[in-house]
Amino acid sequence: MPLPVVLGLLALGLLAAWWGRRRLGGGAVVAALAVLWLSSWAPLADRLLAPLEARYPAMPELPEDEDVSGIVVLGGGWAGEMPWTSTGRLGESSAIRLMEGVRLWHQRPSLPLVVTGASRRPGVPPVAQGYAQAARELGVAEDRLRVLDTPTDTGLEARSVREVLGEGAQVVLVTSASHMPRAMHHFQRAGLMPVAAPTHFLAMRQERGSLGYWVPSATHLHKTERALHELLGQLAVSLEY
Repeated sequence: MPLPVVLGLLALGLLAAWWGRRRLGGGAVVAALAVLWLSSWAPLADRLLAPLEARYPAMPELPEDEDVSGIVVLGGGWAGEMPWTSTGRLGESSAIRLMEGVRLWHQRPSLPLVVTGASRRPGVPPVAQGYAQAARELGVAEDRLRVLDTPTDTGLEARSVREVLGEGAQVVLVTSASHMPRAMHHFQRAGLMPVAAPTHFLAMRQERGSLGYWVPSATHLHKTERALHELLGQLAVSLEY
């Protein structure tokens, strides 16, 4: 994550200056500001994130000529302990993933909608249960829901889906566009046949002619964080398998 790197460089610079190494300290501070500027700058953030999000195209319609066994919505963040509505407790990426999954499900209501995701915090219900509640309220039939609330990461989600739908099942996989390349790798390795339905696109949302595109901001910093997170995640997947 760029921000801890920046803070580390700033701390190094202050310590170096305290020890009388002003040249080293000044260099560390300049490097910290440069990293913060570039990480928060849309041209760099989009350059890092856009290739990941463009790996798989969006899916306007379910494929009619393929034998699909289910629609799978991968877990994300949520505030399950808060006294809000079912959709309000879902994090940004989770809400968009579920909305996309429900949209696709309405095109073929005979398919099961599989929602996944456990909770890493004691006392907080799994995100899959939050997905299920919101999906019911958005019109998904109870008997079409499959709730997998024990997997804590993408690899475990893939194996859980395989246990429910069977090895070799073809599934429509719904997750954030930047996360899709890693998720596809996990599902293929689990013996499934995933068809990508990416959503929650973050890159290239601002026009290059606008002032906001060229001014560093926390929005662009978040895109850089997502890109680095997924690149490291893909490295971890290659080492895992």
